Amino acid sequence: MKLSKRVLRNGAVRGGLCALAALYIRLAHATGRWRAEHRDIPESFWRQGKPFIVAFWHGRLLMMPLGWRNGAPVSMLISQHRDGKLIARVIRHFGFGSIGGSERRGGAAAVRAAVKALKRGECVGITPDGPRGPRMRASAGVIDIARLSGAAILPTAFATSRRRVLGSWDRFVVALPFSRAVYVWGEPVTVPREIDSAGREAARRALEEGLNAVTREADRLVGQDTIEPAPAAAAAAGTSAGAP
Repeated sequence: MKLSKRVLRNGAVRGGLCALAALYIRLAHATGRWRAEHRDIPESFWRQGKPFIVAFWHGRLLMMPLGWRNGAPVSMLISQHRDGKLIARVIRHFGFGSIGGSERRGGAAAVRAAVKALKRGECVGITPDGPRGPRMRASAGVIDIARLSGAAILPTAFATSRRRVLGSWDRFVVALPFSRAVYVWGEPVTVPREIDSAGREAARRALEEGLNAVTREADRLVGQDTIEPAPAAAAAAGTSAGAP
């Protein structure tokens, strides 16, 4: 077993690393000049106490906790593998709950739990290309959650003028301190409860296009080149899971 894996099995080490990650997120946010575009879209839902599904690409996960409204209940759909569990511990520092499972593992149970959370009045966060891609291609799982719960899906993204892009499958974006930075929200995607397979695919495409649109806008506003989605052929062959 590699040393890194042995170290990460230590609960105290994992807790310390997650606390450091949360501290870094706060530092990057506190030193940046942040603004929010189209914030009125989620604000209208929050004012009405109307739960929704917040969707963003896996590669734009890092700064999302601090783009959220304080006190608004939200849980993230998190996959059950080791990385997902670490992410769950990090977001707990920001008051986010977690729902375990993905389309790969515990999918049906995760969908049921997400629908129950929405019907209780909580928002649910989902990365429609997680946990393993293809990058920036939406899976259909989030469409099923929206259909069964009646909740709208709101796409969002962040971008920063100073960043590091990792070589991971999702081209994970690490925001650097002292950046010009922005959150961008998109128009809601709604899914009727009674929908056929063609309508389900149309809703999935609408979400994917909406997410890519807000991501492009966010990057443009801070002067960054946009990371491109995985090729369509990879998307057709992939089985993305909708959870970090």
